[in-house]
Order: sequence, then structure tokens, then C-alpha cells
Amino acid sequence: MDHNNAVGVDNTFRRKFDREEYLERAREREKQETESRFKSKSKAPPVQRKPLKHRDYEVDLESRLGKTQVVTPIAPLSQQAGYYCSVCECVVKDSANYLDHINGKKHQRALGMSMRVERASLEQVQQRFESLKKRKSPGSFTEQDLDERILKQQQEEEERKRQRRERKKEKKASTLSYGNSDKNKLKPLDICLRACAVF
Repeated sequence: MDHNNAVGVDNTFRRKFDREEYLERAREREKQETESRFKSKSKAPPVQRKPLKHRDYEVDLESRLGKTQVVTPIAPLSQQAGYYCSVCECVVKDSANYLDHINGKKHQRALGMSMRVERASLEQVQQRFESLKKRKSPGSFTEQDLDERILKQQQEEEERKRQRRERKKEKKASTLSYGNSDKNKLKPLDICLRACAVF
């Protein structure tokens, strides 16, 4: 047998790819993607969002603290366990995550704000300082006020201690009087033992 005339392996069952055809398809797909990007951006003008501002309300984290609640899967989101955000219509399970949510990008965008802060001018800072000085009335807090508050707190503490001692004495007196009246009574076990001793 001559090895020079060996017939090669038949690989015709494998799929053959036309590189030119697939290069053309890739170019068309890239072209469509770039066109769609430009179309989507040019459809609407860019949204101008307001800069971040201070909250004008108090965040309520403690109203449902320590309360038990029956949770059902069919209840609306606002009545489920956790903290409900009415802007984003979602429920967050704990207070730390709720604070993260209301300070987060998604929530701020739903409110129409960007995550950028407006840069304050020198005049705005000076006006802010003046308003804070006016709000804080001079002489509103003195050492005399502090001394009075400390004295009042000490008196309240002494009163609480006195009431506690009185309650303790009353309790002790009631247990002593209860114990004396029981000394003269025979317990059922004592009666049985005495009856057995007679026989």
C-alpha cells in the first residue's frame, strides 16, 4: 500500500462560513446601531433637571417602630411591612435602606432633580449666615437655665426613688401580713400526714 496516495479525511459535513458575508452583516449592524443612537438622542431635547435642594419635610422613621403588623401578600404596597415610597411606589425593608433610597439617584430623578448641587455665591452664603444668626436669639441659653434644668432633673429623680421605696415597703408589708395569716392554717398535706399518724 502506498502512503503517498492517501486520501484525506472527509470534512464536508462541517459548516463553512463566508467571511465576506459576515463582515458585511457586522458593518450593517454597526451602522444601524449608530443611527438608532443618534435618532434617540435627537428625538427630544435633553431634560433639564433642577439641582438638589433641602427637604422641606421631616422623614418619618419612628412612627411604626416597635409595632406589630399582620403582613399579607395581597395587601397594597403602602400597607406592607417596611417603608413605602409613594414617589417610586416601592417598599424598602429597613430605615437605613429607606434613607439610602430617598437620597439616591433614582428617587431624586423621579422628583425631577439631578444629583448636582447648585453652586452658592458669596452673597447667598452671607445671607444664610445672617438668617441663622437672627434665628438663634441671643441670650436664649444661659448658665442659670442649665442650673435650673439640672436641679429640676435631680428633684424628679429623687421623687422617682422615693416612690420606688414606698412601693417596695408596701409590697413587703403586704407579703408579711399574708404570711402571718397562713401560719395558723393547716395545709392539706399536713392534714393527711396527721390523719395517717393517728391510725
